[in-house]
Amino acid sequence: MSEDYGPNFITVTDDDGNEVELEHLDTIEWNGSTYFAFCPAVTDESDEEACELVILKAVEENGEAFLSTPDSDEEYNAVYDQFMTELFEDEETDDEG
Repeated sequence: MSEDYGPNFITVTDDDGNEVELEHLDTIEWNGSTYFAFCPAVTDESDEEACELVILKAVEENGEAFLSTPDSDEEYNAVYDQFMTELFEDEETDDEG
């Protein structure tokens, strides 16, 4: 993700109807799908889930594009591992340069 213009934010509605603002961290292509990693934009330090990585998948249905959660825990875990691998690769590259 290019950070030339600063962070990108989106607002999504959770299962309870609450709006949540998320900061876009990274995008990857994996197994033919596009996944986006987000973190909550406003965090309450007392909230243990505040720093949890939010992974959403690009889905197209009836010609309309939207974001959805991964279909299974296995898919979420595999994509999470891929994001972490890329994150640590980026850190190693930064350290070397």
